[in-house]
Amino acid sequence: MFCKNTNTALFYSSIDKIPTKTWEILGCENNIYFHRDFLKSIEKNHPEITFSYIILVDDNSIPIAFSSIQIVDFFMNSIQNDFDFLKNLGRKLRILKDSKPLRLLISGNTFVSGEHGVFIKQNQDKQKVILELAKAINHFVSSNKELKNKIDAFLLKDFVNESLFITDELKTVSYNPFSVEPNMLLNINENWQNFDDYLASMKTKFRVKAKKAYSQSASIKIEEITSENIDDKVIEMTALYKKVAESSNFNLGDFNLETYKYFKEKFDDNYILKAFYLQDKLVGFMSGIINNNSLDAHFVGIDYSLNREYAIYQRMLYSYIEIAINKNLKNINFGRTASEIKSSVGAIPQDLTMYLRHKKTITNKILKLFLQRIQPTPFQQKFPFKK
Repeated sequence: MFCKNTNTALFYSSIDKIPTKTWEILGCENNIYFHRDFLKSIEKNHPEITFSYIILVDDNSIPIAFSSIQIVDFFMNSIQNDFDFLKNLGRKLRILKDSKPLRLLISGNTFVSGEHGVFIKQNQDKQKVILELAKAINHFVSSNKELKNKIDAFLLKDFVNESLFITDELKTVSYNPFSVEPNMLLNINENWQNFDDYLASMKTKFRVKAKKAYSQSASIKIEEITSENIDDKVIEMTALYKKVAESSNFNLGDFNLETYKYFKEKFDDNYILKAFYLQDKLVGFMSGIINNNSLDAHFVGIDYSLNREYAIYQRMLYSYIEIAINKNLKNINFGRTASEIKSSVGAIPQDLTMYLRHKKTITNKILKLFLQRIQPTPFQQKFPFKK
């Protein structure tokens, strides 16, 4: 897919086509989500998604910002459960149709929640840069006849509250903000030297709950998944992942678990993969990545028929916490979904905002009303720690 460069933006159709010098000037690879190996692994294993990359440059043609672009088909049936009223509203307003998907151009990571779509170098006017990105995205589509006819809407995801003074500039170019499910964040207390310290910091009720989960899951064996043994497990893992994905309220795409092979090859011990066995049966797996001082939980797979009896998911949450404490990390990003149970282990919500614009002006104005109806699913926040 060809797009002519401009004075402010360079366009690439593959990670491999971005010059090494550009990566060096940007200096973005300290963050794994902007590391070429991470991005290449996702690109290589998801051929159904069109990947592109935008490099913004200054007046001297020096790279100052990077954005990962994905073009995906958003299907009506990917909106589930509590969002049914939005499907009905979308049909009435003719924003969503059963007959064909909404083709979305996304700036962000389709598979991971958080600010992993736009990197801006320090000492830049970030409000100006975000508007230049919106302009570059518009050029990318309008300069390509095929894309111009096929792209329905533009989505920039996911921004924390501290970034909104920058990203709200997008409202001046007709992007509509809306809130999504929060990222659940657990800060690791520096006094926790081991998991027992974590338990000791909890109120009795929650400490009892944790010990019960360990008792229920005592017969589960946890094994490391490595580059050498993942081929033996990936088919079963995929089946368990799909069960979890199907229960999600909102899905932008299916993750190909073959990607894990490349993550393990490239990031080794910094990529966490563990299998949960009950006797010889795989009943769950957990994944995550260590990014600087954080542990980010990625996808999990669960045998729901055994989850309640053996507390599989709850044990996974405690396993993330054990890893973070043992590796002296500062926090855990648990991601979206299952907010209440994550709060019961100490996580607090971190609000996230997305920005959406439909290419048709009238439809975009209607869309604004549609998006105002979207609210994160309410949950009862738990406070498990002693004061």
